[in-house]
Amino acid sequence: MKTNFLKLATLAAVTTLFVACQETKEKESTAEAEVTTVKEVAMADKEEINMTKGYGIGDVATDFKLKDVNGEMVSLSDYKDAKGFVVIFTCNTCPFAVASEDRIIALDKKYKEKGYPVIAINPNDPEVQPDDTFELMQAKAKEKGFTFPYLYDASNSVYASYGATKTPHVYLLKKEDKGNVVKYIGAIDDNVRNGDAVKDQFLAKAIDELLAGKEVSVKETKAIGCSVKQKKA
Repeated sequence: MKTNFLKLATLAAVTTLFVACQETKEKESTAEAEVTTVKEVAMADKEEINMTKGYGIGDVATDFKLKDVNGEMVSLSDYKDAKGFVVIFTCNTCPFAVASEDRIIALDKKYKEKGYPVIAINPNDPEVQPDDTFELMQAKAKEKGFTFPYLYDASNSVYASYGATKTPHVYLLKKEDKGNVVKYIGAIDDNVRNGDAVKDQFLAKAIDELLAGKEVSVKETKAIGCSVKQKKA
């Protein structure tokens, strides 16, 4: 009886120790992830190029037809008077995307009248990220008062053709005779987490340069955000 009790006590102690070790490892992993995130955000100040397999600077972006949160189908060709487009891949849930919402609204209000409207596209698969369903997109757009189309990439084909890997991920297009030409790819600015601390507005500067008839001086920056949520092949 006494031997069995000692065995049980020893087993309980070992189990407790194992659980404690696992919790410690999980906390360490979380801490490492947080540190990595902070370092990644800090890297936004540098003009680093985000290499993708999609469009590059100078490529012509193919038009698309995607459903807006109001149920209507939207294409770039619908905007007859536009000089170009600010295509932003974003979502409901990513903290980086949420922190950028007010800036995206401000960009649309400022540049839509000048010929560069914002077109926002959600690239996430709701089966992987349940909070990015079409219905929750509608709720998000209403709650935040989005002034721009918020489109659902149901086929997962548009984000892939662009090469978007993050939310948010920006592609600035200019209308030319050959089509919508990619002029800038990357981040909105140099501080995705805190709009009040922004020092360099990459996207706004690029649009201003195009409006002035100039070439974009900084064509690519590193997109900082959450990875696009899709099923693994």
